[in-house]
Amino acid sequence: MADLQFGDARADGKEMGAIDSLVDEPAVVRQGERLVRSGLSRRRARRHLLLPGLHLLQNAKGWISPGGLNYLAEVLQVPPAEAYGVASFYDLFETEEPSQPGPRHRVCVDPSCAVAGSADLVLELREAGCQVHESPCLGQCDRAPAMFIQELGKPDNVPADADGLIHRQQGSPALRLLKRFGVADPSDIDSYHSHGGYNALHLALNMGPEAVLGHLEASGLSGRGGAGFPTGRKWRSVAAANSESKQVVANADESEPGTFKDRLILENDPFAVIEAMTIAGVTTGSRHGWVYIRGEYPLATERLTQAIESARASGLLGTNIAGSNHSFDIEIRRGAGAYICGEETALFNSIEGRRGEPRNKPPFPTTSGLFGEPTVINNPETLINVLEILDRGVDEYRALGTDLSPGTKLFCVSGHVGSPGLYEAPFGIPLAQLLEMAGGVTGSLQSILMGGAAGRFVGPEMLDLPLTLEDAAARDTTLGSGAITVFSTDVDMGNIVRRLAKFFRDESCGQCVPCRIGTTRQHEVLLQIADKAPDAAQRQLLDDISAVMSDASICGLGHTAASAVQSALDLGLLQADMS
Repeated sequence: MADLQFGDARADGKEMGAIDSLVDEPAVVRQGERLVRSGLSRRRARRHLLLPGLHLLQNAKGWISPGGLNYLAEVLQVPPAEAYGVASFYDLFETEEPSQPGPRHRVCVDPSCAVAGSADLVLELREAGCQVHESPCLGQCDRAPAMFIQELGKPDNVPADADGLIHRQQGSPALRLLKRFGVADPSDIDSYHSHGGYNALHLALNMGPEAVLGHLEASGLSGRGGAGFPTGRKWRSVAAANSESKQVVANADESEPGTFKDRLILENDPFAVIEAMTIAGVTTGSRHGWVYIRGEYPLATERLTQAIESARASGLLGTNIAGSNHSFDIEIRRGAGAYICGEETALFNSIEGRRGEPRNKPPFPTTSGLFGEPTVINNPETLINVLEILDRGVDEYRALGTDLSPGTKLFCVSGHVGSPGLYEAPFGIPLAQLLEMAGGVTGSLQSILMGGAAGRFVGPEMLDLPLTLEDAAARDTTLGSGAITVFSTDVDMGNIVRRLAKFFRDESCGQCVPCRIGTTRQHEVLLQIADKAPDAAQRQLLDDISAVMSDASICGLGHTAASAVQSALDLGLLQADMS
């Protein structure tokens, strides 16, 4: 696709039909040679449809052809070069015609799947003549090795979805956030009602915004995505903003290797996320909600779509929700394979139809977020905590956990444990006890990656660690989003660390020099080191790269791209022979 202007390439009927279904009317209407309607406002009103349009083209033809892209750009009035820039940004989109027909098998090769045999799966598929793409984490670490299949004219497919959920804590009276998993029917709003659904919304409507904000602040709820920002403070800032329009966003683009909790929430309790977002809208004065969900989560997307439709039909989304004078509705945006879009401002750009590149801060989302408007953004785990706070009251909510880390936490445990999966436990549970809940370590424990690729490795001496935000920080590690990946002594940790470095090299958006160059050089040095201890010059270079990325990168990807590598070096995990 050398010509980035409106060229001679034309969309075929299938592509045109797909794009025509996207808009009620185009941004520009012509009668003969006469321009009837245009303007920046109409263009802006349509640009946010670029990402859904690219998905439609990919599905219609198996790739995004020059003709299809030209037609989409013309309908939305997006410059073709910018449309191409967006299409080529995402891993799930193909801008070149596939050299081989048939389905494309994306196999995860990140740590949890690597130790579960993803290399053997890749070899098996290639020997069978299949089209294979070695993929970063697919959010299926609980059932590794993971695979995601794209095929022309068919819905995207995750084979493991057919097996259903095996939730080992199902029905336990100790559960709070996961209490409906395997108990309530995720497709039935009446089933959700019968298990306590929408009690919190009615409480919020009766209490009023100020009381809801007071409960959130008193609860001590902090963000569960890794940053740990106080949720009540975030909501209050947006509620206080003087703006005619505000936004509520659920960030379900969990792309951190080792993390899959939000996928399971949306697959098994989608109404809970919808209810919590509605409470956020009522409390902050927003009428617009968005769920940005990973492109690799077809089942979660399907169930969330059905749940939104059911909530609308029941008067719990749309105008005058639950018989009140509040209006709130939700729209889904499906990502397309970009780790960086988990960063909140990159996510905003993606929804707006731009490359998923982070923005400088300030301004912060609470004052200028999605579409430049005050925005509440939380992940699904954080949101469903709101329901528990309102249902149980602050005192009962804080009865579990610690003063600084109240409530319960969802932990994604994978790797060398007997029962990989999602586990809910009170903050403060020792790491060793959590691993026992997950079936114990299989083999002899070598190391644990805390917090995913952006986290840190710890050794067996850390098994006594109380899993709280404060204890993790005090012992120079992190909980992150709750990812816990376990490695036995059978694993070559050098390969794991190099894979993590390659992950950051590949996933850097390239916008800022420290991250673009730093992740590349970090990976190159690790390849030079191989399985030996780095010499003094190599270690100094890695330390310098880490410092520059941490100090000067625009977003969290660059700030944490060296965390796992540095901790692995400190623990001596790279060298096979310590002598």
